[in-house]
Amino acid sequence: MRVLVVYAHPLSDSFAAALRNAVVVRLREAGHEVDQCDLYAEGFDPVLTPGERRAYNTAQPDLAAVETHVARLRAAEALVLCFPTWWYGMPAILKGWFDRVWATGVAFSLPEGGGAIRPALHNIRKFAVVTTYGSPWWLMNLVLRAPVRAVLIGGLRRLCGNDCQWVFLALSNIDAATPARCARFLARVERAIPRFIGAVS
Repeated sequence: MRVLVVYAHPLSDSFAAALRNAVVVRLREAGHEVDQCDLYAEGFDPVLTPGERRAYNTAQPDLAAVETHVARLRAAEALVLCFPTWWYGMPAILKGWFDRVWATGVAFSLPEGGGAIRPALHNIRKFAVVTTYGSPWWLMNLVLRAPVRAVLIGGLRRLCGNDCQWVFLALSNIDAATPARCARFLARVERAIPRFIGAVS
């Protein structure tokens, strides 16, 4: 399976990087074709330009500056997002990737005359999220009602293929997590992601 792994953290020695590395290694060991997209290392510009915004909801969006990212997204059969949750949301660079790359005609289409958007990423059949929270579990899930999961799984995943399967793996309260707890979560990710993506067909 062709897997696009999108990583969003500025530090190559972060725990997020360790999680990304584990995902990539285990998927390759399982025989999958992995496309690593390190948004910071690649210098991805998250800022939506005026021209892109003007053309966003038209039949001809301005994709000139992100055509390589669009091609990588369209080539993927599975998507894995690795990032830290900051201020109850995804890092700005990852949000900008969605803003600029998941455009009309790429991630969705607009019906004539208005109405609900129609999914267009039929190529993506598996959607995985690996993240960390600085906040405790109860705050993210009981008080704030899992905002990151709601946006990614409840919202953006629905633009993927019919019955797109998903998994959401999160380590909460990371600022107070012991090395042992981090290691357990890393091991969980190493087991869960290859099992979720499945055997090479």
